[in-house]
Amino acid sequence: MTFNLRDFPASALDELEIEAQHPDEFVMNLWDLDQAAVLAAAAQMRRAMIRNPYSPEQFIECIYRQGLPLTATTLRDYCSLL
Repeated sequence: MTFNLRDFPASALDELEIEAQHPDEFVMNLWDLDQAAVLAAAAQMRRAMIRNPYSPEQFIECIYRQGLPLTATTLRDYCSLL
């Protein structure tokens, strides 16, 4: 998992039988497998931010700004569970 997909071309990774995934794609793949687990992990991550606590809305905006727009958009529908 990396934001830097450019330096990990599929042609170089194929022989190793691995693929590089953008973190947003990775989370969305996890979402497809187990939405409840992703929601629980996101809620736990937000609650762990003790020094600089975020509201659920602020947490989602932070995820968006960090380069995870699909994840942020998906989590907006579940804001009350975060």
